[in-house]
Amino acid sequence: MENKSKQLLSKIATNDGHGENSPYFDGWKAYDRDPFHPSQNPNGVIQMGLAENQLSSDLIEDWVRSNPEASICTLEGVGKFKDVANFQDYHGLLEFRHAVAKFMSRGRGGKVTFDPDRVVMSGGATGANELIVFCLANPGDAFLLPSPYYPANDRDLQWRTGAQIIPVHCNSSNGFKITREALERSYAQAQESNINVKGVLLTNPSNPLGTILDRDTLKSIVSFVTDNNIHLVIDEIYAATVFVAPEFVSVSEILQEMDDTTCNPDLIHIVYSLSKDLGMPGFRVGIVYSFNDDVVSCARKMSSFGLVSTQTQHLLAAMLSDDVFVERFLAERRRLGRRHGVFTKGLEELGIGCLKSNAGLYFWMDLRKLLEEETFEAEMVLWKVIINEVKLNVSPGSSFHCVEPGWFRVCFANMDDETVHVALKRIRAFVRKKEVGPVKRKRFMDNLNLRLSFSSLRYDESVMLSPHIMVSTHSPLVRART
Repeated sequence: MENKSKQLLSKIATNDGHGENSPYFDGWKAYDRDPFHPSQNPNGVIQMGLAENQLSSDLIEDWVRSNPEASICTLEGVGKFKDVANFQDYHGLLEFRHAVAKFMSRGRGGKVTFDPDRVVMSGGATGANELIVFCLANPGDAFLLPSPYYPANDRDLQWRTGAQIIPVHCNSSNGFKITREALERSYAQAQESNINVKGVLLTNPSNPLGTILDRDTLKSIVSFVTDNNIHLVIDEIYAATVFVAPEFVSVSEILQEMDDTTCNPDLIHIVYSLSKDLGMPGFRVGIVYSFNDDVVSCARKMSSFGLVSTQTQHLLAAMLSDDVFVERFLAERRRLGRRHGVFTKGLEELGIGCLKSNAGLYFWMDLRKLLEEETFEAEMVLWKVIINEVKLNVSPGSSFHCVEPGWFRVCFANMDDETVHVALKRIRAFVRKKEVGPVKRKRFMDNLNLRLSFSSLRYDESVMLSPHIMVSTHSPLVRART
C-alpha cells in the first residue's frame, strides 16, 4: 500500500530531502512527546535544541500594549482594516520595507545603510535561503558551506532547488574558523569532480558556533568569490545578537571598504530575518537583500510564493519605526550575555568547556572527554543518554556535519531562569555520576550500556519517529522554527 501511495506522489514528496530523519529533529520529537513543565511534568525533557530568543519578549509585549493602533484588530486600529486587508503587491508595503531597512542598519551599529528598494520579503529565513538559491543556481549546481553548519540548511538549500552543498570542513585547531585556503581546496576538488560551484554560503554570526567573522576573513572571502566569479550569500539573521565585543561586521561594510578590483558587488547577497534578532519566528518574516539588480528583480517575482501578510507588515512597520523602542530593545541584548554567562560558567565549574563565543542564542559545548571513544557512534550513545536519561534536548555535532565527535549545540535563550537552574542541576548530576573511579566507572558504564540497549529499543519505537509519522500541531517541526 505504501509503494502505491508513493507512486501517486512526486519525487520531491517521497524523497528524504527534508532531512527530518536527523538526530537534530529527533531531539525535537523527544521533547514534543515529553515536554518539561516545572509543576505538571518536572521530569520531562527540557528543550535546549531550539534557537529562540524569549529573553526580551516583555519589551515587545509592552510596546504592543502601548500602541494598540498598530494592529488592525483593535478598536484603535480597525480604521485601517480595509486598506491593509486589500490585495497586496509583492513588493510589500513601502513603510514596511523602509522600517526593515532602517532596523537592519541599526542592528549593525548604524555603520551601513540599506536601500528599501532592495528589500525582498519571504516566508522566514527558510524561504529566503531557498529563494536566493532558486535565483542563483540550477539543479546540480553546488555551494561551498563551512561546517559545522545549521542542519536544516540541507533542507532549505537542496530539497526543492536541486542544488547541492559541499561542506568545507573546519576543526577545533583554529576554533572552527573558515579560511580562504580551505575554500580554495574545496573549490579545486569540486572542479576536478566536474561539479559547477555557483557560490559560497556563510552564516554570520555562526550557527552553531556563536562566533563572528572578523573583517580580514570577510575581505579574503569576498576576494575569493570575486576572483572566481561565483556568488557569496551571507545569512546575517543573528546580526543583532552580539552581546560582547568584538562588534559584528556585516558584509555590507566590507563592500564599502573594498575597490572594484577586489570586490564585485553583483556577487554579494544577504539573507536576513526578524526571527532571531527580534525574537519573532512565528511572524515568518524573511528578507533577501541583494546588491545585484537582476537578482532583486528575479527574487521579487519569485517571492510571490512566500509573502509576508500585510497585517504583519503593518504592525512591524510601526514597531520598527519607533526609534525609542528599537534603541531600548537592542540595548537589552546584554540579557543574552548574562544568560550565556550563567550557563557557560556553570559548565566550567564542572570542567566542561565551550568554544569561546559572543553571539547567537546558543553555545558550542565540548563533551569530548565524556566519550567512551573518539567516534560518532560514541557521540550518538552519549546523546541518547543525555536525551533519554538526563532529559535534555541538546543537538549532537554530527547533525551539524561537524568533523569532530563530542561537540553539542546548547540553546540558552528559549527558557526562563527556573528552567535554566533545573537544566544545570541535571547536567551537574550527570557529570558527577560519570566522574567515578576506574572500577566503579566500568561497572557504571556496563550498567548504563545495558540500560541503553533496552531504552534504545523503546526510544527507536517511540521517539525516533519515522519521517512520515503524524506530528503534533504544537511541534517545532510544524511551527517551522530553527
